[in-house]
Amino acid sequence: MKQGSWLLGGGWNNDFWGGELPMASWIDDITPHNPVWLSRIDGHMGLANSLALKLAGTSSYMNDPDGGAIIRNSNGEATGLLVDSTMKLITSCIPEVSVDVRREALMRASNLALMRGVTTVVDVGRYFPGSSTETSWEDFSDVYTWADLVGKMLIRVCLFFPIETWARLRDLKYKAGPKLSEKIYLGGVKAFADGSLGSSSALFHEPYVDEPHNSGLEVADINSLHGMTVSADKAGLQVAIHAIGDKANALILDMYASVVSHNGFRDRRFRIEHAQHLVPGMASRFSEQAIIASVQPDHMLDDADSAIKKLGIERATKGSYVFQSLLASGTKLAFGSDWPVADINPLGSIRTAMKRIPSGWHEAWSSSECMNLSDALKAYTIWAAHGCFLDKDVGSVSPGKLADFVVLSTDSWDEFSREGSAYVEATYMGGIRAFP
Repeated sequence: MKQGSWLLGGGWNNDFWGGELPMASWIDDITPHNPVWLSRIDGHMGLANSLALKLAGTSSYMNDPDGGAIIRNSNGEATGLLVDSTMKLITSCIPEVSVDVRREALMRASNLALMRGVTTVVDVGRYFPGSSTETSWEDFSDVYTWADLVGKMLIRVCLFFPIETWARLRDLKYKAGPKLSEKIYLGGVKAFADGSLGSSSALFHEPYVDEPHNSGLEVADINSLHGMTVSADKAGLQVAIHAIGDKANALILDMYASVVSHNGFRDRRFRIEHAQHLVPGMASRFSEQAIIASVQPDHMLDDADSAIKKLGIERATKGSYVFQSLLASGTKLAFGSDWPVADINPLGSIRTAMKRIPSGWHEAWSSSECMNLSDALKAYTIWAAHGCFLDKDVGSVSPGKLADFVVLSTDSWDEFSREGSAYVEATYMGGIRAFP
């Protein structure tokens, strides 16, 4: 590589090599002349080499900002790991990706989705704690709008934008309506309440078992988030908030209830993204408040071992990924992948929701939470469409809808349930073959 150019990558998961967190010293010797930034698989933590830390002006004397953490060794020195909002120290120094590269990325991602039988995605943009609120809007104008104008939109997208920019989305929807074309829908706004379990920044009522002084991070000021949610909701926008830990979920459920009390009742379909860890009795609140639980079954495959290590057996087994409990309470589930955190693979994800057997395990993780095939299919189709107000266009093969469907390699759902080896042979959009 040319000296001084950034080496960028990611997708690492320390649980795959025993749990030890990486450090800049692991990579400094082989990257003396290039700043490096490698994001963790969940996007809530990243590793920088010493040169990148120097360019960002990071020092051991810096205080942790609100909603983030600089991981330090026993001597108080920065190890190279930055969590949630502190990642902006590095990401703000990285040159922006060119428009051509981003447009090509959309084409590649769309083809992958079609290959896996996915015709519609909810895209919350390149937005995470501490990142710029502009990137989602730049991608909307430079990539999505361009692709639609030149006939290169291969899939349907429902776009969510940073909640800080709610007024901008309100004005755009007022001017253009919620549906810009048969391929681009304007969804709502997205925010974060906490981090992730893998990065030990998901917010819990009780501390992490392996970190007794850490209960996670509240990555947004709850009062500020409440004010923006009230305003966005009053403007008629759908709100989706990331919450993984049980305390983060409780905070958002309380906040949503307050917003409804303030703005009155309507069909708003508030979403909680992930809803991974809930205290007993919390599942029923989703139904009582008509909250969409936007969940990702394949995350449990990555979290299974680390959840027990971080939360202890009781908390990990009784309150994690409680899909069936949510369903039994009357909650609508919307399945997704959270790609690129997990693979785009609905058939695999449906099997995960049914079996709940992580790699290396011989029995289900909380077998009482296993779903049946019918509910898992609905969660990936009509319920997911309902979760973003697209159920009048997609989500089922029905008169008046857009005729998006797949052809599978098996003609027996019983066989799929037993073997789980089916794959997508063809994907159709609007009745026209889109893959292969």
